[in-house]
Amino acid sequence: MSTYIPPLRDIRFTMEEVVGLEAISALPGFEEATSEMADSILTEAGHIAEGVLSPLNRAGDEVGAVQENGVVRTVPGWKDAWNTLVDGGWNGLPFPAEYGGMGLPNLFNTAVHEMWQAANMAFTLCPMLTQGAVNAISLYGSDAQKEFYLPRMVSGQWTGTMNLTEPQAGSDLSAVRSKAVPDGDKFRLSGQKIFITYGDHDMAENIVHLVLARLPDAPPGVKGISLFVVPKILPGGIANDVKCVSLEHKLGIHGSPTAVMSFGDHEGAWGELIGQPHRGLEYMFAMMNHARLAVGLQGLAIAERAYQQAVSYARDRVQGKPAGWTASGSAGIVHHPDVRRLLMTMKCQIEAMRGIHYTAAAASDIVHHDSDPERRRQAGLRVEFLTPIAKGWCTEVGQAIASMGVQVHGGMGYIEETGAAQHLRDARITTIYEGTTAIQGNDLVNRKILRDKGAFAGQLLTEIADLAGDLSASADPALRAMGGRLAAAAAAAARAVSWLVKDGAEHPALVAASAVPMLELMGVVVGGQQVALAARVAKAAMETGKDHDGFYGAKLATARFYAEHILPHAEALELAVTSGAAVVMGMDEALL
Repeated sequence: MSTYIPPLRDIRFTMEEVVGLEAISALPGFEEATSEMADSILTEAGHIAEGVLSPLNRAGDEVGAVQENGVVRTVPGWKDAWNTLVDGGWNGLPFPAEYGGMGLPNLFNTAVHEMWQAANMAFTLCPMLTQGAVNAISLYGSDAQKEFYLPRMVSGQWTGTMNLTEPQAGSDLSAVRSKAVPDGDKFRLSGQKIFITYGDHDMAENIVHLVLARLPDAPPGVKGISLFVVPKILPGGIANDVKCVSLEHKLGIHGSPTAVMSFGDHEGAWGELIGQPHRGLEYMFAMMNHARLAVGLQGLAIAERAYQQAVSYARDRVQGKPAGWTASGSAGIVHHPDVRRLLMTMKCQIEAMRGIHYTAAAASDIVHHDSDPERRRQAGLRVEFLTPIAKGWCTEVGQAIASMGVQVHGGMGYIEETGAAQHLRDARITTIYEGTTAIQGNDLVNRKILRDKGAFAGQLLTEIADLAGDLSASADPALRAMGGRLAAAAAAAARAVSWLVKDGAEHPALVAASAVPMLELMGVVVGGQQVALAARVAKAAMETGKDHDGFYGAKLATARFYAEHILPHAEALELAVTSGAAVVMGMDEALL
């Protein structure tokens, strides 16, 4: 397995030159978030990714987390790695100084977590979920809860989880049965939760569970769910009535303990209500939306890891004579046209995904720090719209790229020795947890398109069409090609949005059948926007003589490839949305 090398130059390019770090640094509270600060943070985080987390990735896959005599033990080296993050205050990077955080932009945090997820996805699930739990308590916890829990969780002294799913419930949270019975000013919880990532482990002093449960007077359905904070260890060092029943045996991410958790087998697990009764699902969405973007980031990260390994292998592996090869001697398979096609497909979509995630992160910073209400509102709409795309499209593409990585390796990719198969196995969960691709598609079409009758979607597509028009007028052939293809793709997406609003809204089955193709269509187009923006910046840099090593020229080549190989899919996906939805349910179920 090749060593992960943090792509610092690509990350800095996207942060600073495409997304615009300068504008984020100008926001109130982010005055210290300069380019120099970004270099320092990213360089050190890259050292942790390359030197601490990446070397543990293979052991995480081969050894995995285990439960012995009721105790969950992580992979050897995992706890030391966690202490590295704690000692550096890394878990608190995006959180306020009042709770011990660094107070830096989410844009920084996103770049850091991209590297860590790529280096060791199974490990980085723990800080990812802890940050989500911090967000939920920050938004909805009482002052006393914030004072007690946040400093310990921000530091990493304690970790956090979210407990939603139950054996009978799955994604249908209206079927949650866990109970919470009042006991003085606290509650006693009972019930079982499954698929709880880092539900138990040996890395931190305590684990803070955020748990969905029903009060005795709760109405049925999702409106009867409340949110509780339930620590593994109570004040005074007393064990709470919470235990890990077992760990799941999984296809991938073996180093991450995925627990079946039991609450209240004896007298009931002590917990506190967060916020108001019966509003738990609403509150939990603060954590879920963070997790959805973070899982989408895993799609980008695992793709980058698979791509790096594929490129390294393709340069070293010699086999056959490449078509059109005229030089003497042997050549690596990187010179074979179809291997090059695979690598370029991987590379261009990685750059598209990075642009989507960093744009969403920067918009989130604007939401929370800009002084102008209208800019905050617009940024909020952008984050909301990009979230299902970042989660759904990026994880599907990440999984496909991990598969391409195996293909580049040929037969050796199917052999565990090379490590290419691990990336594919690890990537497979990303399209499932924190809401399947279908859930993301339904969120996009129902909540982000139909809810405002396509208003923001239309605004975004007009923005993309304007960019395409600017590129089409360029003298550069790569920019012109991108402009023409991007214009056609944006027009296809606009027609699909119009169909949803005019014809699909009255037919829920049609909307549901078109949801995933619509998600893919918007991913292709919004990804194209990001690649086009990068190409425009790169061309400007080249015109000022900055391209000494070909870095910016490569951005133009990547854009040209995306234009000719990825954007043409948009018009086919439009047909799948507008014409294909009606035939999805056309066959009798018995004949399937």
